[in-house]
Amino acid sequence: MEATGTDEVDKLKTKFVSAWNNMKYNENKMLPARSGCTIEDHVIAGNVEEFRKDFISRIWLTYREEFPQIDGSALTTDCGWGCTLRTGQMLLAQGLILHFLGRAWTWPDALNIENSDSESWTSHTVKKFTASFEASLSGERELKTPTISLKETIGKYSDDHEMRNEIYHRKIISWFGDSPLAFFGLHQLIEYGKKSGKKAGDWYGPAVVAHILRKAVEEARHPDLQGITIYVAQDCTVYNSDVTDKQRPSMTSDNADDKAVIILVPVRLGGERTNTDYLEFVKGILSLEYCVGIIGGKPKQSYYFAGFQDDSLIYMDPHYCQSFVDVSIKDFPLETFHCPSPKKMSFRKMDPSCTIGFYCRNVQDFERASEEITKMLKISSKEKYPLFTFVNGHSRDYDFTSTTTNEEDLFSEDEKKRLKRFSTEEFVLL
Repeated sequence: MEATGTDEVDKLKTKFVSAWNNMKYNENKMLPARSGCTIEDHVIAGNVEEFRKDFISRIWLTYREEFPQIDGSALTTDCGWGCTLRTGQMLLAQGLILHFLGRAWTWPDALNIENSDSESWTSHTVKKFTASFEASLSGERELKTPTISLKETIGKYSDDHEMRNEIYHRKIISWFGDSPLAFFGLHQLIEYGKKSGKKAGDWYGPAVVAHILRKAVEEARHPDLQGITIYVAQDCTVYNSDVTDKQRPSMTSDNADDKAVIILVPVRLGGERTNTDYLEFVKGILSLEYCVGIIGGKPKQSYYFAGFQDDSLIYMDPHYCQSFVDVSIKDFPLETFHCPSPKKMSFRKMDPSCTIGFYCRNVQDFERASEEITKMLKISSKEKYPLFTFVNGHSRDYDFTSTTTNEEDLFSEDEKKRLKRFSTEEFVLL
């Protein structure tokens, strides 16, 4: 009886915290955008609908409540503490979208989403759209939960290709479900975080999340995921041979093709505050076709940066507590995983700690990307040292411990030390 009473008290505490944080963060308005393209590219060209489709098609992952209890805790919500894990999920989701669906893919139902901006969204002139868009970006409109009319899967698509795309669209979202069984769901990410001393309810920084995502992808046991891997840069250095070794198939692998790789680079854009000298570099990075976004934010809040407009960053905001969705059921609703309205923030407000993500489909793609990014780094660094570097060879050639792992210890001792250092250096996110 005593244990049961304690459990009930814990549950009541959890519900109270969830309610408080939901009320606290529902003041935030919504967002997305795209990497490899700026807002102006679409608006100036008059491709308003194309921007909207691309913008809304990104997978939006937010706080959730009333999901299955997290093992080792009484928590059934991540409201108030899980925002960096959510932004990490969004970056990985974008990488998976590029991997399985390609850069040209957009969700067929994207333009069916309605919110408080629906009337202005349907304007037929660029002038009217731009005014509405600017109002949305300036945060003047209140957030409304997006809704779409659900349709039957059969008969919805014009051909097998579209149906195949929607199957993968749903499959990718299901991998991020709030269930202990989801490969990249909150429950699994927290399990991997325990290896670095983190637990449910703690705050996670963007560098720690990068390593957690790498572990999650490495441990995912699904045939579709055997063709992709994650590499996390060591001390702002990408070792080219370490990356290509992860990409090339091993002798025991059933896969004869190169693996795609998502490269995650934890960096600092300054000391206590972000150095505005890095603005053009960040804009350049977000314009690259290889970039899948940035895990970052401002003090006490984590955002997923996906694009820019002038000197402001466009981001997806996880600080909106939505109800649990069971992604294991057939035709689960998709509308809460897509966001209809953009949000922006001045670059000056950005916290200096962040993790930049890149996607390369094969070894040749990585080689081209490393050359292109290196040129950009050299141009942007001027008299300063570059934020990060690509170097030839393996990390072991430079007396660094290899980041290989075994099943009994998911993080090497070297990684644990580095993760603990990141945990103390990074900003606290709520």
